[in-house]
Amino acid sequence: MATIFGIDHKYVAASTLAMSVGVAIYATYRLSGGRRKESINAYYETNKSVNEYLLFHYGRADELLAYEDYGPNDSLDFPKRCAELCLKYYKPNDDVPKRALDVGCAVGRATFELASAVDEAIGIDYSSAFINVCNTLKNKGSVDYSMISEGDLCTEHKAVVPADINRQKAKFQQGDACNLPQNLGQFGIVLAANLLCRLHHPRMFINSLKTLVARGGILVITGPYTWMPEYTDKSEWLGGYKDKEGTPVTTFDTLKKELATCFVLLEDCNLPFLIRETSRKHQWTVAHATVWQRI
Repeated sequence: MATIFGIDHKYVAASTLAMSVGVAIYATYRLSGGRRKESINAYYETNKSVNEYLLFHYGRADELLAYEDYGPNDSLDFPKRCAELCLKYYKPNDDVPKRALDVGCAVGRATFELASAVDEAIGIDYSSAFINVCNTLKNKGSVDYSMISEGDLCTEHKAVVPADINRQKAKFQQGDACNLPQNLGQFGIVLAANLLCRLHHPRMFINSLKTLVARGGILVITGPYTWMPEYTDKSEWLGGYKDKEGTPVTTFDTLKKELATCFVLLEDCNLPFLIRETSRKHQWTVAHATVWQRI
C-alpha cells in the first residue's frame, strides 16, 4: 500500500469525518480520551482511511464498483451531490455572501464543487491527514493513492479535481466543529455532511450555525444518525432515544426544534452513499439530508 505524505498506517492520532466499519466512516470530529476512543480517533489519520475517502470522493464508477453488473450506482459521487443540493437553493445577492463553508470536508470534493459557484469555499476537518491531502489536491490538482483489492493486494489510483474548477478559490484548515474559529465570518452556504453523530457536543455546533449562516443563506445537513457512545455521550444525542414520557425522539425532530427560531426547512430527502473497503466489500448507507434557509 502506498504511503501518503509519510503517514505510517500504524500511526495513532486524533481525527474526524468518520465511517467506522459496518456503520460509518462519515463525519468530521472524533472524541479524545480513553483507550477505545483513542483507537477510533486514530483510524482517521491512517493511510487506509485517507485512501478510502479519496476513492469515496473522487473515484470513478468502475473503481468503486469493480463488478459493474452489481451495486447501487445511484450512491456514487455523494460529496458532489451534497454540493449540488446546496447550490439548488443558494441565491447569491448583495445581502448573501458569496462564500461557502464545508464543515467535515474530509478530502475536499464538496469544497471544490462549492468553489465553482462562490468567491471563496473553506473546508474544515479535524483530521490533519485529510487536510494535508486537501492542500495537495489544491496545489497539484491530483494525488496518487492505492486501494486494497484483497488481503495485501492493492490497485493504484489517482484522485483528480475536475479541471473546470478554480482550485485556488478553495481553502482548507484543520479545526474542531464544536469550537470553530471566531473569525470565520458569515457564509451564504454551510454544508455539514455526515457530521452530527460524530460530534462530542453536537448542540454546540448547531448553536454556532445561527451566526455562521448569513440571513438568506443556505444550510445543508446530512447524516445517517448512527448515534454511538464511542463518539457522543448519550446525554448529548440529538435523537435515537425515548424521552421521559417514553416518546421516541429522532434527530430530525430535534433539528426542527433547535433550528426553528432562525431557519425555515426547505427540503428533506434521502442521499445514499457508498464507501469501498475492498473490491468485494462495501459500506452502503442512506443519509438523511435537510435543507434550511436562514431567516
